[in-house]
Amino acid sequence: MFRAEIRPGIELRLLEERHAPALFHRIQHDRDYLREWLPFIEATHGEDDTLAFIRASLEQFSSNEGFAAGIWGGELMGVIGTRKIDWMNRKVEVGYWIGREFQGRGIMTDACRLVIDHLFSDLDLHRVEIQCATGNQKSAAIPRRLGFTLEGTRRQAELVNGKFLDLLVFGMLRQDWRGVRLPWTP
Repeated sequence: MFRAEIRPGIELRLLEERHAPALFHRIQHDRDYLREWLPFIEATHGEDDTLAFIRASLEQFSSNEGFAAGIWGGELMGVIGTRKIDWMNRKVEVGYWIGREFQGRGIMTDACRLVIDHLFSDLDLHRVEIQCATGNQKSAAIPRRLGFTLEGTRRQAELVNGKFLDLLVFGMLRQDWRGVRLPWTP
């Protein structure tokens, strides 16, 4: 499994089955906030649901098709990962969320920088995308901060909490990546 330091005291760790209670606890703790932006929140009713997500993520990881990692700083703070890697076109989408009390400290920006550097440098991908709802200013600030290009808006592209949301699409090409090179420890 992999582990990587984001900054002193905060690290990424591949989600494992034993993390299901911590993941469910974090979702429960921030449910009202997260449900505004994330479609899976409404379908997450217990630890069995988080365990199923972790198992699917581990299968994805073992098949070299992506991963999901917890952001840990004494406790599970959030999650960052990829959708299935499109190896034919050498591209992937990165997704992330972090508990409300951990926002505004640059933790997720640093986690994204680490993951994106890994995707370009170690996996030799050509393109990374980040999508987020048009109203989610905090989430959209991350790709902007990292130098991604806003490529467009997908109209009513995601059903969240009974409403269709427009999604901003940000893209980064390997040749344009200027992220700080950080070590990745698989």
